[in-house]
Amino acid sequence: MNLTLKVWRQKNINDKGQFVTYQAKDIADDMSFLEMLDVVNEDLTRKGEDPIYFDHDCREGICGMCSLVINGRPHGPKYGITTCQLHMRSFHDGQTIVIEPWRASAFPVLKDLAVDRTAFDRIQQAGGYVNINTGGVPDANTIPIPKRVADEAFESATCIGCGACVAACKNASAMLFVSAKISQFALLPQGQTERYERAQAMVDQMDAEGFGNCTNTGACEAECPKGIKLTNIARMNREYFTAKFFRQEDIHA
Repeated sequence: MNLTLKVWRQKNINDKGQFVTYQAKDIADDMSFLEMLDVVNEDLTRKGEDPIYFDHDCREGICGMCSLVINGRPHGPKYGITTCQLHMRSFHDGQTIVIEPWRASAFPVLKDLAVDRTAFDRIQQAGGYVNINTGGVPDANTIPIPKRVADEAFESATCIGCGACVAACKNASAMLFVSAKISQFALLPQGQTERYERAQAMVDQMDAEGFGNCTNTGACEAECPKGIKLTNIARMNREYFTAKFFRQEDIHA
C-alpha cells in the first residue's frame, strides 16, 4: 500500500516544530508501524535527509518506549496494544496518517517524536520501592497472599510506564500510572512498611512534575495498552488521604 504521512518534526526541545509530509510507498500489510517508519527512514537516509527520530527498544509490547500518537490516539487505532504491535493492515491504501509525540508539558519533546519521560522515573524514585532486610532469600510460601490480592497486585504491576494515559488525558494527568505503581505495593504485605509515606511522596512528586488532575473521563484506561483499571486511582486517593491522619513518626514506627 501507499500512504501519506504527516509527521511532527522538531529539531530539539527549544525548536518550534512543524508537521512535514512524507510518502510511504510499497508498504506491506504485515509490517509493524515501526517497521513502516524504518522503511521511510531508509529512504530519507538514501536521499541524505535527516531520518525521523522516534523511541523504540524491545518492539514486543514490553518496554513502553514506542510512544506515538497516531491519528489522534496514543498507540494508534487498536485497543490493548502498543505502537510496536500495531500492524499496517489496520490502515488502508491511500490513507493519510498523522503521527505526533506525546503532548504534555511534563513530557517535553527531545526531537521529532521522542519525548523526555524521566518525570516518571522521578516519581518512581520518590516511593516506588520497598525497604526490607533481605538476608537469605525467603521461601515464596512463607508469606501467604490470597490469590485475589496477588492477581490484583500483578495486574497493577503490568503497567509499563509508556505514558499513554498522560497523552490521552486532556489535563495530561499521570494518576493512572502513579496509582498503578502505588497499588502494586499497597496490596501486598511486603509493601506495608512504607505504605502511607509512599503514597504521599509519589503523589507530591507527581504534582511537582507538572502533571494535571484526573478528569474522570476514563480516557486513560481506554488507551492504556495494558488495561490498567481506574479503580487504582480510587485506591491511590484512599492511600493518600488516609496518610494525612498519621504523623510522620507514626508512619515510621
